This record gives sequence, structure tokens and C-alpha cells, in this order.
Amino acid sequence: MDIYFTHSDLTHYMANKKSALKAIRQDKKRQARNAKIKENIKWLIGKAEKAIQSKSDQAKELIKQVEKAVDKAVQKDILKENTGRRKKSRLMIKFNKIFSGTKDKK
Repeated sequence: MDIYFTHSDLTHYMANKKSALKAIRQDKKRQARNAKIKENIKWLIGKAEKAIQSKSDQAKELIKQVEKAVDKAVQKDILKENTGRRKKSRLMIKFNKIFSGTKDKK
């Protein structure tokens, strides 16, 4: 991912030192990378939910992909641990409701 910022891009910040400007550049790169990873997770979850609703054979494989992506994001501190667990749990609840044939007892 090549994201470059010139000094003029950073002039609206209060930073005066080179190290502070570098930190701002690094933050922007990390923010862009993290946003892309979160966007990918949302896309995978949506794809998995559609597969679950259509009772597709790919649902199980897509859930594995979601779990892997979420676990990686948690490991890299892009998502909080409980957020990752919640996303996986909600997806598995939907999967089990459709594929096991059990109904919600609420």
C-alpha cells in the first residue's frame, strides 16, 4: 500500500517537528490499512450471511474465512477482542438457526 503525504498535506496540523509530522503520516497509513481490513471483514460477513440465508454449501467455508479474518484483526489490535468474538458469535447463531433446524426459544 503506497500512500504518500507531502508537507502541504499536513499543514493543517499543529505539529512543527519532523518527528511529529512523520507520526501523523504513519497514523494516516495505519488508519487507511485498518479501514481496508475492517471493510473486508464486513464484506465477508455479508457474503456469509447471504450464503446462510440461501442455504448454500459455501456457507461453512465462508464462515471459516470470516473467523480467520476476524482473528487476524483481533491479533493485530484492529478490532477489540470482544468485538471479534461478538461478530463470530452472531454469525454462528445465524448459521446454526438455519442449518440445524432449531428455532429460537424466545
